[in-house]
Amino acid sequence: MTDKILILGGRGRIGSSVAQDIAANTQANITVTGRTTPEVAVKQKESSQIQFLPLDLADHEGLRNAIASHNLVIHCAGPFMYRDATVLKACIEEGINYLDVSDNRAFTRKALACREAAANKGVTAIINTGIFPGISNSMVRRDVEQLDEAERIHLSYVVAGSGGAGVTVMRTTFLGLQEPFEVWIDNEWKLIKPYSDRETIQFPKPYGKAGVYWFDMPEAFTLVESFPVKTVITKFGSIPDLYNHLTWIAAHIFPSAWLKNPNSIEFLSQVSYRMTQVSDRFSGIGVAIRSEVSGYKDNQLATICSTLVHEDTAVAAGAGTGSIAELVLAGKLEKPGVWPVEQALSTELFEETMQHRGIKLH
Repeated sequence: MTDKILILGGRGRIGSSVAQDIAANTQANITVTGRTTPEVAVKQKESSQIQFLPLDLADHEGLRNAIASHNLVIHCAGPFMYRDATVLKACIEEGINYLDVSDNRAFTRKALACREAAANKGVTAIINTGIFPGISNSMVRRDVEQLDEAERIHLSYVVAGSGGAGVTVMRTTFLGLQEPFEVWIDNEWKLIKPYSDRETIQFPKPYGKAGVYWFDMPEAFTLVESFPVKTVITKFGSIPDLYNHLTWIAAHIFPSAWLKNPNSIEFLSQVSYRMTQVSDRFSGIGVAIRSEVSGYKDNQLATICSTLVHEDTAVAAGAGTGSIAELVLAGKLEKPGVWPVEQALSTELFEETMQHRGIKLH
């Protein structure tokens, strides 16, 4: 029987990258959804494996019918700050496996609250499966496993320009500046202001030294639940550095009420996206990830550091989710319940799928 995959939000940059990765690595039939008209979608069709279904997530009956006619659902319709667990709950009720590319703390908590229900129905649901979170979390797991005891995780990312993603990612960035968030430092939760405490991190070429800042990501708490460490640091930055300074101004200078206004967020997102369309020609659209885990090995202090560089952030996100979809379809990854990726994906399978896609870890 041919596998049938439903990708919600599959016409966006990330959703399209997920679809293309799955089409390249499996024989599955893929249905991508969006609110564009069928005529427009036909012109955009990338592969004979991929078909388009016009669907609005607010159409609950249409959504449930679409879910029921597939055997894997991948939720790519962000920003996830605006989403609840409706899609996941529908998948659980229909007994359909589920993945998503979520990157929001509140959404992640809503999804994890469905763990018991998914386990009872035998549904494997893996969340946060893109590039960060996603591949980054698996890099941390790989590093933690090389130590006898891990104490501190420092995970940092830098993205060039738009990262090859669409305006939705811009919206996600500005939405993440709205409120202070909790981080795990020295065995206690502390409130941190977004885009604060700049650090200069040495990334691999072509990025070199780049500034990164505290940013609210699901990894900030899922890694704490996944590994018994004292500290988890998650920081993010942009290239060129001008974008870091502009984002810092938005986080620290703009009135709080302005940042919480949907019209303001949309204005900032559209302006930023237009700026990156120009700067992408010079900066590229790649990503670098650096995972550093400190602890003990053979009763001695030790630090394990791993890095990854990819020339296209959106393509890398597609590989992160697509590789997990491939494993679920092949029956190699079956774990009923709802799990962040680092709790579901073994290091062996992670390395296998990354190597198959030519993504190198150093």
